[in-house]
Order: sequence, then C-alpha cells, then structure tokens
Amino acid sequence: MFHRRLLLGALAGLGLATAAAAHSYTAGDIAIGHPWSRAAPAGITGAGFMTFHNTGSAPDRLLSARAEIARTVEMHSNVQDGAVMRMRPVEAIEIAPGQEVKLAPGGLHLMLIGLKQPLTKGARVPLTLVFERAGEITVELAVEAAGAAGDQHAH
Repeated sequence: MFHRRLLLGALAGLGLATAAAAHSYTAGDIAIGHPWSRAAPAGITGAGFMTFHNTGSAPDRLLSARAEIARTVEMHSNVQDGAVMRMRPVEAIEIAPGQEVKLAPGGLHLMLIGLKQPLTKGARVPLTLVFERAGEITVELAVEAAGAAGDQHAH
C-alpha cells in the first residue's frame, strides 16, 4: 500500500512539473514566460499577459499576434494623460538583448478584441506571436479569474 501511494505521488508530481514546464516557451532567442489572461464573456475585449526575455545578442521585436478566439489582436500600452490613464496601440514591442519585457495589467499588454467565445477560467487559449527575428510561435494563454493580478506567475 505504501509503495502504491509513493508511486501515485511521484506520478502526480511529474504531472505538475510537466504542466509548469509546458507553460514556458522559446522562439529563437526569446524566452516567453507564463502567458495568461483573465476570464471574460464573449463579445467584449480580453487581454493577454506574459514576459519576454531576449537571451541573444541581437534585438528583436514582437510585430503582431493573432488568436482564433478574437476578431483581432492588438498590442497596447498604458500612458498617463494628465490625470487619466489611457491605452494606446503600439506598432511593435522592442526586446533588447538581455532585456526582459513584461506584458502585465496596467502596462504593455495584448488586446483580444471581439471575443468570439468566452475566456473561461481554467481554459488554455492558443495565441500566435510573430517576432521580427524569432519568427512565429503559438503559446497558450492560461485563463484565470476575472480579477486576477497574475501574481502567481512570478519567476
């Protein structure tokens, strides 16, 4: 009985390790960490968050993103305009050599405009990122609760 519990515990641990490892990606010299989103109903706009780390010696840029779940995906930043915080589209997201760029609530982020279906807590949503040098990679956004801050995605 003890050996069976030990084996089941080891297998469960392997599953957790695999799941955690599967949520980090690499495209060329760009390491992509913990892509996530907040739960949202269909028909509105959702958001995508993650980190990029350029491990190479040349700069790279995120040029665009797309997802089947959204009519379009745009890259945005938040900028202070007097007393009001406003979102502004950006043409590209620069990632200098050795630099980490964080897409997070209140900062740079991806807008999933015109959701065709809801972003449901616990789901994984495919999102394709297009980098200037690293090329294309499809990652999965882990959908969290509607008010999630993403703190559980610390490195």
